[in-house]
Amino acid sequence: MSVLSRDQQLRVLAALVDGNSERAVERITGVCRPAIARLGLLLGQGAQRVHDRLMRALRCSLLEIDEIWSYIGKKQARLTAADSPDFGDCYTFVALDASSRMVLSFRAGKRDQETTDAFIDDLRARLLVMPQITSDGFPCYPSAIVEAFGRSVDYAQLHKTFRQGGARDDDYRTEQPRNPVVTKRAMLGAPDMAKVSTSYVERQNGTMRAHIGRIRRFVYAFSKSLEHHRAAVSLGYVWYNLGHVVRTLRVTPAMQAGVTTHVWSLEEFLDAVLAEPAGDKPVKVSLAHRTPTETARELPNGRGFLRALPGGKGAPSAPTPAPTPPAVEPAAEDPPRQLSLLEWKPRPKKKPVLGQLSLFDLLGGGDDGED
Repeated sequence: MSVLSRDQQLRVLAALVDGNSERAVERITGVCRPAIARLGLLLGQGAQRVHDRLMRALRCSLLEIDEIWSYIGKKQARLTAADSPDFGDCYTFVALDASSRMVLSFRAGKRDQETTDAFIDDLRARLLVMPQITSDGFPCYPSAIVEAFGRSVDYAQLHKTFRQGGARDDDYRTEQPRNPVVTKRAMLGAPDMAKVSTSYVERQNGTMRAHIGRIRRFVYAFSKSLEHHRAAVSLGYVWYNLGHVVRTLRVTPAMQAGVTTHVWSLEEFLDAVLAEPAGDKPVKVSLAHRTPTETARELPNGRGFLRALPGGKGAPSAPTPAPTPPAVEPAAEDPPRQLSLLEWKPRPKKKPVLGQLSLFDLLGGGDDGED
């Protein structure tokens, strides 16, 4: 890489994290494509080492996991027996903290049990607290989560059913027609169903398709090898955590999670990924309960926690106090009403009551008259 100056390296890095393909970077920067490929591989591998150093001992308690489809070499339907086993569909598994939007773990590979187990194990090694996890209905998740976190972890799935006649594979050109109902299922533990969602990670998938050109749809920026594909994915996600300011948070995800204290510049990021030495991967540690105030007892052998949940059949019920009769308050007198000038009207005059006239009075007769 000595043939490239620092200014050229910065320009190549800026173009790569903006989602440009290698040919587009060549046109933008004037650097030949083989040099861009070699630099991109070094940057991606260094970004993975920076990620392993920073993303460990995390206290993220509400996680969403999902997969992003892409392909290597050629699409799955066009594979032949002579093609490389890495060719075809390639999925990037992503674990996102819903509170900070930070990506804790990612792994690119086939959408099978082996890749799922490696992804969940890596996620488990980066945590200090037992989280609540939400995923889609991919069937490989439950066994991998049970193996890594135990059966007491709070885990729920979000099942989205599609109508008949929709897309037949993952490379669909239009949105699949969905049924209006999305089903939430508690798979393990006692998750808070009000917080079961994958909206943040699905929205973040759209952001990463703009930052990583190799996972974008309907373009010729797809990878030709798994090694370069994983390097490009690592570069995109690490830069997202450290240098991408989330508009709703106004800080980077790493700042929101307390991992860093400032927005990383391209110069700082370039120096870090090129100078980062090889280090050890995070290892599993005993997990603490995410809410210390909740009544919980840790199970042996790191199998999780036994919690006391309200509303169970075995929960002792508090004695019901005798009803207290309501206090009778004396009726208050109506307060004097203030008159309004607009409501005032003159009182009507009383009409005189006409009685029957006496004939004797009209004739002038009376007691004091003469006989």
